Amino acid sequence: MTTLFRGGTVFDGHRYVGRADVLVEDGRIAAVQPGGFETGLRPSSTTVVDVPFLGPGFVDAHVHAVQGGLERIRCDLTEGESRDDYLRIVAEYADAHPDREWILGGGWAMAAFPGGTPTAADLDRVVPDRPVFLPNRDHHGAWVNSRALELAGVDRHTPDPADGRFERDGEGRLTGTLHEGAMHAVARLTPQTTDDEYYAALLEGQRHLHSVGVTGWQDAIVGAYAGMDDPGPTYLRAAREGDLSAHVVGALWWDRTRGEEQVGDLVERRERYTHGQFRATSVKIMQDGVAENFTAALTAPYLDRCGHTTENAGHSFVDPDALRRYVARLDAEGFQVHVHAIGDRGAREALDAFEGTDRDRRHHIAHLQVVHPDDLPRFGALGVAANLQMLWACYDEQMIDLTLPFLGEERARWQYPFGDLERHGARLVAGSDWPVSTPHPLEAIHVAVNRTAYGEGGRAGRDRFLPEQAIALESAFAAYTSGSAWINRRGPGDEQSAGVLRAGAVADLVVLDRDPFAGSADDIGGARVVSTWIDGTSVYTA
Repeated sequence: MTTLFRGGTVFDGHRYVGRADVLVEDGRIAAVQPGGFETGLRPSSTTVVDVPFLGPGFVDAHVHAVQGGLERIRCDLTEGESRDDYLRIVAEYADAHPDREWILGGGWAMAAFPGGTPTAADLDRVVPDRPVFLPNRDHHGAWVNSRALELAGVDRHTPDPADGRFERDGEGRLTGTLHEGAMHAVARLTPQTTDDEYYAALLEGQRHLHSVGVTGWQDAIVGAYAGMDDPGPTYLRAAREGDLSAHVVGALWWDRTRGEEQVGDLVERRERYTHGQFRATSVKIMQDGVAENFTAALTAPYLDRCGHTTENAGHSFVDPDALRRYVARLDAEGFQVHVHAIGDRGAREALDAFEGTDRDRRHHIAHLQVVHPDDLPRFGALGVAANLQMLWACYDEQMIDLTLPFLGEERARWQYPFGDLERHGARLVAGSDWPVSTPHPLEAIHVAVNRTAYGEGGRAGRDRFLPEQAIALESAFAAYTSGSAWINRRGPGDEQSAGVLRAGAVADLVVLDRDPFAGSADDIGGARVVSTWIDGTSVYTA
C-alpha cells in the first residue's frame, strides 16, 4: 500500500521542516520531499491524502489507558467543574443504573472543594443507600459516602495507615475523603471488575487516545493499584487477539509493601506479558505522593496556611537506601525504571538511585513538579530522562489555592523547570498522566510554550506561570514525539525508527487541522486531530 501525504507543512520529530510531501510504502516512510513531489513521479495506484499539517504520531510516556477507559464507561466526573456538577453527574448515573451494587468511577478535581476535600455528607444526599467510591483525577485520593465507610468498618477510632490518612473534622470524625493508602480501606470491598469490563475499558481508552493523535504509550501502572486489578492480562489479550493497534510499553508496578524479593516475579511477568505490540519492559516505582495533600517528599517541611513551617516534609514511600538497591537490581536485570517523583526530595532520591546505572536502560523520572536547582544538571550527567506532564505548568485553582501557599515563595519558583532542564542537557519526554488530566497533547504543548492553560479564563488565561521555564514549540513537539518514542524503543532495527519522519521510519503519523508553527502561540492548543495512522494504516478519522 502506497500513500502520499500531500500539500501540508511538516514537523519531522526534531525540527519544523515547512512545506513537504511524505510518501509511505508498506507501513514505512519511503521519502520526505521538501517543497513537494512533482505529480508525474507518483504511481497511479497511490492513495493521496491532502493534509494541512503532518507530524509523527504522539507518544504518551506516562498514561493509564485502562483506568482512563474504565472511568469513561462508568460514572465519569471528568467533564464536571464544580461540586454541584459532580453531585448532578453522580445522581444521574445512580438513577440510570439502579442495579449497580456500588457507584464507581471518578475524575473529580480537588480545586472544586474547600481544602480539596469533598464530604460524605454531600454524596449521602444523592446516594444514601449504596456505597460510592470515586477516586479524584490524580488518583491519590478518593471521595466516599457514609455507606462505604460503614461497610469498611472505619470510624473516628481507626488509625491512619502508614502510607496515607483519613480526612477528619475537628472532632476526629471521618469526613469522606481518603488520601493515598487510606483508599485501600474501601477499595478492597468494591466489586470485582470482570475481564470483559477491563477489555472494554482498554478498547475505549485506546479509541480516545487515537482520537487525540496518540499512536503509542507507556502505561505507568501495570499492577494492582487503588482498587484496580493488574491490566497486564488485558493488554496481553488485546495483543493476542489483534485488537491492540497502538504500540505499548507496560511499566510493571513496584509493590512498596515488598522488597527485593519481588524482582523475580517482575522478570517472570515481563516474559509472560510481552507479546506483539505490548512489551512489559519497564518498572514503575512511586517514590512520593502529591503536593496538594502534603505527601510529596520535600527537602524542607511544608508551610501551613499562615506561612509558618510545619513538621511535615511529605513521604518517601520507599526508603532511599533501599531504593538504591532496588534500582541497581532492576538495572542489572535489564529493566528500565520509571519513577514517580513530585517533590524535590523525591526527585533527588530517584537521581541518587540512578547513580552508576546503565544509561542505555533509558531510566526516567515523571512529574518533577519541584526540582531543587542543585539537581538540574544531574539529569544530563546521569542520562536520566525528564518525563514531563506539561499541562500542569500553569496557574489554575489547584496551583493557587492548594500548592503555592504551602510551598513558600522560593520553592514555588522551582516548579516544572522545563527550560532549566533543557538548558542543563536533560532529554525531555512527555506524557499526560490521563485520566489525571486530559490526554490531548496539543493542549499540553500549549502550556509548555506559553506557561498558560489553553482557553481558560481568569488568572489562568492571563498570567504566565514562571515564563522563564517555557520551552520552544519545536522542543515541546519533540518531547511528545521523538523523545517519548525513544523512551519506548519503538520500532525494529533502528531504535529511533518511530517518532520521526524520515526514510525508513515507521509510518506512525498524525494529521492536524492547522499548522501550529504558523499561527499565534496563543492558538496552539486549539489545533485538532484530523486523522491518526499507525504503520501506515489509519486508526482514527475525525
